Amino acid sequence: MTEILTLTVNPALDLSTEAPAVIPDRKLRCTAPLVHPGGGGVNVSRAIANLGGDSHPMLAWGGPTGEMLVALLREEGLTPEPLGVDHPTRQSVSVRDQATGLQYRFMMPGPDWTTGDCDTARAAILAAIRPGALVIPSGSLPPGMPLDFFLDLQPAINAGGGRMMLDTSGEALRHAVDRAANLFALRMDHAEARELSGHPLVGIAEIAAYARDLRAGGVAEIVIIAAGAQGNVIACTDWVGLTRPPMVVPISKIGAGDSFVGAFALSISRGEDPVTACCRGTAAAASAVTTQGTALCRRDETERFFGQVTRIPL
Repeated sequence: MTEILTLTVNPALDLSTEAPAVIPDRKLRCTAPLVHPGGGGVNVSRAIANLGGDSHPMLAWGGPTGEMLVALLREEGLTPEPLGVDHPTRQSVSVRDQATGLQYRFMMPGPDWTTGDCDTARAAILAAIRPGALVIPSGSLPPGMPLDFFLDLQPAINAGGGRMMLDTSGEALRHAVDRAANLFALRMDHAEARELSGHPLVGIAEIAAYARDLRAGGVAEIVIIAAGAQGNVIACTDWVGLTRPPMVVPISKIGAGDSFVGAFALSISRGEDPVTACCRGTAAAASAVTTQGTALCRRDETERFFGQVTRIPL
């Protein structure tokens, strides 16, 4: 089975809670917070573990918050490996308004990285990459990290027969698209796709057309665009279409994308085709939205939902 290496350069300790109502200028009496380790790659590895798989998580952490994050990961059976950069780890907070059901997410920026920090992390990653590995940089970049940081690792990954699946946001995502990075896989959500394309992308057909364009332009071999409750659009070598999940009652949308990536990566590592992997990711995302905070997907529920995912060619 292919090794999965997840990379998290800007992890966070995630706190999630609820309040009767989120209103200004008042003390909001919240429920006891749930505390989980967070950050894109961290959550991808957690999702893979939830689904019965193995991965190799690498991350940067430091300070009391970082030590708590790592302790929580170890409690979940993961073995995090340091990137050699030990700036204090940030926190993030999500608050669900019980009156409306709306969720508010507050994300701190993370510490500033220096050129030396980037060099240290790069050396650690290159030393950890094994031949044929599926490498997943996921989450935001910290201030000071170049947009090319992960893209510049591709020659070394490709030389060893490995593949990169990128799941990032903001300027780092735009840069990967503009550079035509020739990734193995690239994932984004509908809002990000609209912003990148400069078009509203109304309807699944327009989303699929944009995914085709990205693939044809050399951005990635597999392009996946999450379309919320409608499912995920995938454009790959043999198929373009929608993987539609069963209807579920959402509790929290946090971690749905990371659960998708974890299930998708685990499926690919086991030799399944990209469309089947997308269906497994869609099932895992549906499971994740039914959990509180960042508890992520559940194995039994993901397996059940997988049998209910429909494939719609476009």
